Amino acid sequence: MSDQIKVRFADRMDLDGCITLDHPHMPAEVIQRKVEQREIIVAEKAGPLVGYLRLDYLWSFVPYIALIWVVEDQRQQGVGRAMLRYLENVLCEQGHTALYSSSQANEPEPQAWHRYVGFEECGFIAGINGAGIGEIFFLKDLSCHQALSDIDTPFEATPSQKP
Repeated sequence: MSDQIKVRFADRMDLDGCITLDHPHMPAEVIQRKVEQREIIVAEKAGPLVGYLRLDYLWSFVPYIALIWVVEDQRQQGVGRAMLRYLENVLCEQGHTALYSSSQANEPEPQAWHRYVGFEECGFIAGINGAGIGEIFFLKDLSCHQALSDIDTPFEATPSQKP
């Protein structure tokens, strides 16, 4: 099926695609290292990469989604949820019980998506981004590991979901 989403850890063959999908200021050497350390997850549909998730670890142990990105014309089709589900399964197998993520304070749609997939707001750092924009932090409890497959409707930010 051509619209089936395949999620996996990135490999060296994905390096150019990962560099393209990541933040423009992220050095290629960092992305290459993260690919080698299995800290980048990609999603593909019928071949091309349509999603990208970069994992970091706070204090070298606490998993944190540093970036999750879905190609614009593939959004609201389950790509982000599929990458998150894949990551949650990996982290649960490794014994982690929590996952952190964040969103800029001026980005209501990513904030709504985090809440939709089970994250709860847990903190705020004022002025950490350019132009003095803050960052909202989110926590997802993995100990109960509610399967994201239970959420079968596509995400769509509506005014009621926006903060």
